[in-house]
Amino acid sequence: MHQPTAVASLSDHALLAHVEALVARERRATAELIASLCELDERRLYLGVGCSSLFAYCTEVLHLSEHAAYGRIEAARCARKFPRILERLADGSLTLTAISLLAPVMTEENAGVLLDRARHTSKREVEHLVAEVRPLPAVAATVRKLPQSPRLPHAVSDALLPPQPAGEPLARTAPHVSQPATIRPLTPEIYKVQFTLSREGYEHLRRAQDLLRHSLPSGDAGRIFERALSVLVCELERRKHAVTERPRTERPANGHGRHIPAAVKRKVWRRDGGRCAFVGTRGRCTSRSLLEYHHVIPFAEGGDTSAANLQLRCRAHNQHEARLWFEAELGLDRVDARRAPSPSATPVAPVARSP
Repeated sequence: MHQPTAVASLSDHALLAHVEALVARERRATAELIASLCELDERRLYLGVGCSSLFAYCTEVLHLSEHAAYGRIEAARCARKFPRILERLADGSLTLTAISLLAPVMTEENAGVLLDRARHTSKREVEHLVAEVRPLPAVAATVRKLPQSPRLPHAVSDALLPPQPAGEPLARTAPHVSQPATIRPLTPEIYKVQFTLSREGYEHLRRAQDLLRHSLPSGDAGRIFERALSVLVCELERRKHAVTERPRTERPANGHGRHIPAAVKRKVWRRDGGRCAFVGTRGRCTSRSLLEYHHVIPFAEGGDTSAANLQLRCRAHNQHEARLWFEAELGLDRVDARRAPSPSATPVAPVARSP
């Protein structure tokens, strides 16, 4: 086993190969564990250990978390019906999460097709696959007021309460914790979305319903949010990347300044498909968020702001290439660069960011 100091001494290539080997070993071990749990469950050996169920054995004896125990038990019982799952787990083409999602809809008739279509897919893609196999009816739009946070007992120390502005009494209600939005496909074309809205947002929704009564008598909240999102996306693309259906005629730019003309932004955005254009050793980056405009030839080295010299980059890859330029400019290797002053303290290749 590599110690931390030994891992730190590995070269970049060796570290990548080492991590890939560890992941492959973990996948094989997981497949063996699932196969063993399947046999252990079949023999009901957990009873002799003093546990009433396989779940109790996994959590109380193996000390797995409840989530980990559930996922592995689900996979073991599914593998008993469809043994080919173990091969997919071992080669990494199928994950425990995917198995948990597919298990309720898999049958002898569709197992082969589902397992093939689920190879190397994300959780979101597997959820779409499940919705295709077992579509659910659309849900009615509902808006309801959540109950107020319960008041904290007076025994609770004031030190545990969030800080209050000077002159205001301490609030003795539990702070509201916002839950992440729920987005789940019901069919390949319909989604269930559930989230919490502020009072201001609720008032905007009611106002939009009133204004749309002529064209949308039902006041359906889902339809209203679809229309609002369409407007928002168009506005953000116009402001960040100058995307518009009717661009204005612009004067030719000399390409020597730092400002990126709208026409150049549009051309780069469409050419790169609104996606990071960085290509690594395993393919092109898939990120579509936090996109920035990257100078292929750095501006500091005379690179212009033409479409030919600009590409879209996610922020992580933009900073990555700026760091590589910084290291090369100072003649540093990767270890020396870690001890050098931060790039922000030294002039480096300017990075064109989307506003």
